[in-house]
Amino acid sequence: MSTWSGIRKRMESEYLAESLKGDISYFATSYSRSPDHEGRAAIRYKGKEIIKGCYYYNWTKAAYFPKDEKYERRMREECAYIDDTAIKLGIFDQTCFYRAFDEFDNQSIEKSLCSENMLVRIFAVLDRRVGKRKLISMKENIENEGDTFKEFFAIRMNAEGIV
Repeated sequence: MSTWSGIRKRMESEYLAESLKGDISYFATSYSRSPDHEGRAAIRYKGKEIIKGCYYYNWTKAAYFPKDEKYERRMREECAYIDDTAIKLGIFDQTCFYRAFDEFDNQSIEKSLCSENMLVRIFAVLDRRVGKRKLISMKENIENEGDTFKEFFAIRMNAEGIV
């Protein structure tokens, strides 16, 4: 896998839609003094973190976790299925971010837009390969999406000047 700086450069230069350049930034870090080098990740829009996840933040704020321990364990162990609830609760970290980018980077944009992993779908909707016609066609089914995806979809629609 590439370094974070390489991944970030590709995400912000190679993949990000022109209309969003300078407004969207990706952040990930690991803490070298923590066990297993756990860390955090975020997507920022105009400097504000829209989504953020951190392994340690959630363990210190246990009330943010769903009552279902199986759900919590699945999110930590797999990282392959990050849904709207996981994003809202911040139950993901930099490793989940890296894995989501790896999936996104190694499949078509169409598959990324349909991924079960919400992070992959967010990366895809911000991608330059998704044009205005595709965004307009996606608008019909947006009610079925999670709130987080809807927020990023709205950011992209506004950036493209689509009402």
